[in-house]
Amino acid sequence: MKILPFIIFGIITAALVVILNSTLLLPAPLGKLLSPQNGLWQNAEPVNEDYSAHLIFPQLKGKVKVYFDERLVPHVFADDENDAFFVQGYLHAKFRLWQMEFQTYAAAGRLSEIVGRKALDLDRDKRRLGMVFAAETALKEVAKDPESLAACDNYTAGVNAYIESLTESTMPMEYKLLGYYPEKWTNLKTALFLKYMAFELAGGENDFEYTNAKSIFSSADFDKIYPIVMDSLDPIIPKGTVFAQPGIHLKIPASADSLYYDHKDSTTIEEQKPDPSNGSNNWAVSGSKTQSGSPILCNDPHLGLNLPSLWYEMQISTPTYNAYGATFPGAPAVIIGFNDSCAFGVTNAERDVRDYYEIKFKDDSRKEYWFDSEWVNSGFRIEDIKVKGEPDYLDTVAYTIMGPVMYDKSYSGGRSTNNKYYAVRWKAHDPSDELKVFLLLDKAKNYNDYLEAIKYMHTPGQNFAFASKSGDIAMWDQGDFPAKWKRQGDFVMPGTDSSYFWQGMIPQEENPHMINPERGFVSSANQLPADTTYPYYLGGSYPPYRGWEINKRLSVMNNITPQDMMKLQTDNYNVFGEMALPVLIKNMETDQLSPDEKRYFDILKNWNYRNDADSKGATLFVVTWDSLENVVWGDEFKKAGLPLMRPYESTLLDDMNKYPNLKYYDNINTPETETLQDDVTAAFKKASATVKIAEENGKMEWAKYKDTKVLHLARLEAFSRLHLPIGGGTNTINAANAQHGPSWRMIVSLTPQTEAYGIYPGGQSGNPGSKFYDNFVDNWAAGKYYTLWMMNASDVGNNKIKWTMNFN
Repeated sequence: MKILPFIIFGIITAALVVILNSTLLLPAPLGKLLSPQNGLWQNAEPVNEDYSAHLIFPQLKGKVKVYFDERLVPHVFADDENDAFFVQGYLHAKFRLWQMEFQTYAAAGRLSEIVGRKALDLDRDKRRLGMVFAAETALKEVAKDPESLAACDNYTAGVNAYIESLTESTMPMEYKLLGYYPEKWTNLKTALFLKYMAFELAGGENDFEYTNAKSIFSSADFDKIYPIVMDSLDPIIPKGTVFAQPGIHLKIPASADSLYYDHKDSTTIEEQKPDPSNGSNNWAVSGSKTQSGSPILCNDPHLGLNLPSLWYEMQISTPTYNAYGATFPGAPAVIIGFNDSCAFGVTNAERDVRDYYEIKFKDDSRKEYWFDSEWVNSGFRIEDIKVKGEPDYLDTVAYTIMGPVMYDKSYSGGRSTNNKYYAVRWKAHDPSDELKVFLLLDKAKNYNDYLEAIKYMHTPGQNFAFASKSGDIAMWDQGDFPAKWKRQGDFVMPGTDSSYFWQGMIPQEENPHMINPERGFVSSANQLPADTTYPYYLGGSYPPYRGWEINKRLSVMNNITPQDMMKLQTDNYNVFGEMALPVLIKNMETDQLSPDEKRYFDILKNWNYRNDADSKGATLFVVTWDSLENVVWGDEFKKAGLPLMRPYESTLLDDMNKYPNLKYYDNINTPETETLQDDVTAAFKKASATVKIAEENGKMEWAKYKDTKVLHLARLEAFSRLHLPIGGGTNTINAANAQHGPSWRMIVSLTPQTEAYGIYPGGQSGNPGSKFYDNFVDNWAAGKYYTLWMMNASDVGNNKIKWTMNFN
């Protein structure tokens, strides 16, 4: 009997040995994670961590000094410009290595190597979209430009210098948790990251959904549900602007009516798309409207809220330029910021530069396809996708003159192509060097320098705001935009006929723009760049309300200060609510409401149109409108049984105002004929039931209901910031949604001594064990800003400097 305890102890010991040295419980062996010498304990930084260091690298041509301020923002002073990029790469890697590499794995379709089969469909999508192909093409273009190539080469060398210094114990925490090691950085990884941004900032692209809708709705109904232009239009370039005659005269294919406009076809393909909320605000006001007499530029890009943050704040000072702002860990240069002469910021142009073509192959081998009356040979790219714990997955992708065949019979990925083949034509596949834009902007001294810089922006198209100390302000809707005829690319196009190809790019000088307008400001918030007199079809999707509100505010503001701009940038006024609520109230059948519903209706009716954190009216409005969209469109869309795009909320509001008897108000599943009043009342009843549950759970206030969070990139809740008390939302200038919003707020007053402010929802360190990991988040949620200190070389004794790194 005494032997039994020893047997039990032996079994337990053996089990522990197996568990601690295997991946049965976690992606990495538990024993390694708990190791005192090399495990997670080593990633906990002391509160008084000393970041000072003396480092020697033979790659450097001269000396570089890095001064860290109290927020861990580095101020880099380099004798040589290329040395500055080396140090930028080193610092990005030191503080954000895992994030940098994880994002490039996502871009390249390599997540299955880390997390296994669960990511296979995501990886296949990226491979079939041609992300690596696009990055390889871009690198060839970069290699033609000595400045761009040197920036990439030195940046890559700096990243690798840090990677080579890593030990098992100093490895970033996520590598330990997920059980893998960093690779050497390459210029291809930088190109992949920039193409990932091109994908994330793609404009409205709904080819398959619109194709399905066209097969269901009449042409007249389609144009009501998916109009080309919203009625509430207030474009980036003011109405009434006279545009020059187009330099490209477009020819609509002779077969367009039968093979395109009136062709009925459908597919159950559901694309993986970026967040449709990806957008931004930017504006610049001239000195004639400011208290100082100098221009002020503001920018807040709206992107996914993640930890580590997409942005890394820094200053780069060399003999040729001195720039400060937000940088991308993964790429050299300052992306959004300012220098000693000017400031620059961007918003997404929302243009559609990705179209699909139906391909006719000779047979299932896909070796030949029919094009312009002859069989043409296909190209092939074999994608070797490594899957953790399993054999490699080989995916053979056919390439046509249009681009890769993204969807075919061999690829379901949870989708059906109806035995058809679809090739993707994406502008990001073309040769380009977008990095050059920011290398030149960082050095820009005036409007002409800015204009020369932005000409290198091909994809993604951006609205570039500019302001200078010489007094100029400007806005360009900039990118390589295909010149399209009306509705071209809204639907899947025939791939057998070159007449459906893009017929050229809009000449750069014909892109919508304005310089020093009489009204004293320029602005963009992802709305249409121009009105219907612009000679080219704009396509895409353009939310109108933030731009409307910004223009309304700026037009009446004078004697403006940076503090006024802070209030505007964080404003929670919902202009869509102002327009839509009276229509809801007008059509509500209050006699049909229960006592509880009447109480909620009173709250809604008295809402002040502000999405403030403690507002209950904001919650009721948003839930009611969502419910109304489901009531109006849900029955027809469900019956269709196809992927369809829900019409924009501006469309439903316009329809309610213009078509009080629209047939879609009637529910096709009931014998009665429902009216707009019936739909509004039914929607409010459903919304009231939803809000009642929220109220019982103490979550009726807008911030609690919306529940904004900043999630860790690997969705590890312990490394995330949850339940942030912030207002705002989709149609407010402060566009903070549940997991999306202002990713970098910046205000720059171009006075003789630049006055700048900024903040982002994160921290400078990517290490969850550091106090600098998320220390900006609370101030960001509260609408506060930090002063952006543009250090001078003479400031080396300033008490703001806490640590110094010397590179020799």
